[in-house]
Amino acid sequence: MRNSTAAVLAASLALAAASPAWSQTPPAQTAAQIDARVARVLAKTPLIDGHNDFPWEVRERWAGKTGAFDMKSDLTHAPAAPGSDSTGGLMTDIPRLKAGQVGGQFWSVWIPVTVTGPAAVQTTLEQIDVVKRLAARYPADLGMAYSADDIVRLHKEGRIASLIGVEGGHQIDNSLAVLRAYYALGARYMTLSHATANDFADSATDNPKHHGLTPFGKAVIGEMNRLGMLVDLSHVSPDVMRQTLAITQAPVIFSHSGARAVDEHPRNVPDDVLEMVARNHGVVMANFATAYVSHERAVWNAERAAEQARENTPPYGGLYIGQPDKAKAALAEWERTHPRPHVTLVQVADHIEHIRKVCGVDCVGLGSDFDGIPDTPEGLEGVDKYPALLAELARRGWSDEDLGKVAGGNVLRALRETEAAARRLQAAQPSEATLADLDGAPKP
Repeated sequence: MRNSTAAVLAASLALAAASPAWSQTPPAQTAAQIDARVARVLAKTPLIDGHNDFPWEVRERWAGKTGAFDMKSDLTHAPAAPGSDSTGGLMTDIPRLKAGQVGGQFWSVWIPVTVTGPAAVQTTLEQIDVVKRLAARYPADLGMAYSADDIVRLHKEGRIASLIGVEGGHQIDNSLAVLRAYYALGARYMTLSHATANDFADSATDNPKHHGLTPFGKAVIGEMNRLGMLVDLSHVSPDVMRQTLAITQAPVIFSHSGARAVDEHPRNVPDDVLEMVARNHGVVMANFATAYVSHERAVWNAERAAEQARENTPPYGGLYIGQPDKAKAALAEWERTHPRPHVTLVQVADHIEHIRKVCGVDCVGLGSDFDGIPDTPEGLEGVDKYPALLAELARRGWSDEDLGKVAGGNVLRALRETEAAARRLQAAQPSEATLADLDGAPKP
């Protein structure tokens, strides 16, 4: 009996020794140990944020003049744009980028959807120029990046790789020649639509105009694949998401989107699309916008907007039309009796966890939308806070390898695969398709 017990014990010990690490409960780690882990991960892998709207703030606050402010100073209390209702303050500056161990930043060269035609092209070019002038003004800290290899090189040099993302298909003025020009100037992704539908792609936040992509929209995707420009599906309708994923020859990204199963906001990604992204080898970069993170906050925002319209809707409606002081007081009273729901870093981590669950650890990243959102989740107030988000994932059991993937490894891989696809496709001549050729006259 004693010999039998000993044999069982020996076999049990051998089995335990052979068991994979994930089958055993890891020892608890202190906050300092977790922070050290995150720092080691970010020293090895560049943290790449998919979306930051700082360039538009430069335009609004300082008329696009990069010499009118010091990006190496603390811009937390920077003055608001003239005539703005903003309380001021920015979420981005170089000291906080360094504190956040940011290795690569896609700077959005967004312009409003109301700016169209040749003016849209000019304004986009001016915004691209802002990004390049910032990199030229701070060469010890920022460096322009045009490839995955550039990002890795700049990270090793201790500089932040600066990449350009065009945030709306309306910005090409329905011209593939303009698209190619943007790529030549450094743009490495384009969002197919923004807040409203354009002439070739529907928006998530507008009524359907095309029920997805038009033939010209499909030609835009083909030319982006040929160039090596990432197709960005943030802001687009689910139909555009699905149709793009069915035809693209390279990985897509969602530069700043969450999971719709966690917060049923139209800007977020449905589960069936996440499954398609996994097959595509694409990346969904989790957004920090509070309404996209929290369903309760999205509902509160909608109810506040309804209350605001009830009180003051020019020119004919509203309880206090023509009485701005009364309208302001009434809204303040509504806010007092309807407290704004808290949104936290933990809820952003919930989105990341869900994307990982459905899509896999190889298709999740970070896309803050800093300086393009009015407020942030608690704990993610600026670009210095990324390590805190990674620490939360580490506390949930994420390995160092997986932390590296979400930080930037996945988007680096997607960019490399997009570059490889372009090398295969560039035997073909640039497309000469036009909107008129493929779609006829634009829909009103």
